[in-house]
Amino acid sequence: MKTYQETKIQSHRLTSLIDKYTYYLTYEKNVSPKTLENYSLRLNRLVDFLGDIDIKDLNRMQVLDFRMELNRQWLGTKTINYHVVAIRAFLKFLLKNDIDCISPDKLELSKTPPREVNYLDEEEIEKILQAPGKLANKNIQQQTRDIAILYMLYGTWLRVSELIKLKKNDIKIDSNQFSVIWKWSKIRSIFATKIAREKLKNYLNQRKDNSPYLFTTVSVNGLWEYLSRNSIEEIVRKYAKVAGIEKKVTPHTLRHSFATSLIKKWADIRAVQTLLGHSSITTTQIYTHVDDKHLKQVHDLLES
Repeated sequence: MKTYQETKIQSHRLTSLIDKYTYYLTYEKNVSPKTLENYSLRLNRLVDFLGDIDIKDLNRMQVLDFRMELNRQWLGTKTINYHVVAIRAFLKFLLKNDIDCISPDKLELSKTPPREVNYLDEEEIEKILQAPGKLANKNIQQQTRDIAILYMLYGTWLRVSELIKLKKNDIKIDSNQFSVIWKWSKIRSIFATKIAREKLKNYLNQRKDNSPYLFTTVSVNGLWEYLSRNSIEEIVRKYAKVAGIEKKVTPHTLRHSFATSLIKKWADIRAVQTLLGHSSITTTQIYTHVDDKHLKQVHDLLES
């Protein structure tokens, strides 16, 4: 039987500490399964590279060697940064629990090019929103469902992960506000435009089933189950194609488009941050760069 001291020494090895960290993320931080999966994958890659070393032996040069190895595997700068973020979060957890290790501040992130925001102008948005009506569809409920989905994506800024899990009793049609549970089980207020609520009401009035979910399948297989992420993405791609839009369009594109539209109309960036559910204002600031391009175009018109 191992002594307490032997167990304590063993517990400071990477695999043991990562187990404790994932437990902490799961049961104390209550992170999403996807977040847990990503952090576990990235930290275990570090173990695969370095071996199950004692945490006190982890130093900056070893992390640099790890980054170089990821680069040799043709991983991009952004993906490598995700690994560094996971390591830094892990180290902060250890320091918080009085376990000596390298300071996370010593691990810097690589600079990446400014993020490009893919968005549609108001004319393109209108074409997509009108696209379902241009198709001959004998299934009226499917058509009204697809219309409601498009208007809800654009008129509420919902993420796909939030949209697909919505239930009918989550929504009050006569109110422009409802709530969703998002990252780390936080509650986020959602505001729906009047026209989005009208399209949703039209769809729900045609529903005769008892499924609790807001948006359901209409196919025989999985009838009345909630739609998958892939199904929502396919719906958006389908109507973008019908609308004649050649650029790549995803559900997130509609979210970007509404946010960009508000920034162009001088909406307060902090308000936009709250509505989008961004944890950091830095994420929201990508839309100000789009607005800068818009202002330059206006200035160029003055010069012509």
